[in-house]
Amino acid sequence: MEGINFGTHEVKMVDRGSITLSGINKIVSFDDEEFLMETTMGNLRLLGDGLELLKLDTNDGNVKIKGHINSLTYLDGTMTKNKESVFNKLFK
Repeated sequence: MEGINFGTHEVKMVDRGSITLSGINKIVSFDDEEFLMETTMGNLRLLGDGLELLKLDTNDGNVKIKGHINSLTYLDGTMTKNKESVFNKLFK
């Protein structure tokens, strides 16, 4: 999905239990507590508990996530992660 720009960016959250996003260019990383994504409106960080990717449509740039959503933040600058990546956790 890198290099593709899907145009309009839309966020729809229902009761902090599910979220549907459009305009997602790339999912940088994710685990059950954090999703880092590149959107048409900038880098986005989603934090929560028990987060699970339900739908990923790479043709249209749509993503649906369920779990308890704690925060949604747009990041300025480059995408960095203070926590370990999913791969680092797997190969410990």
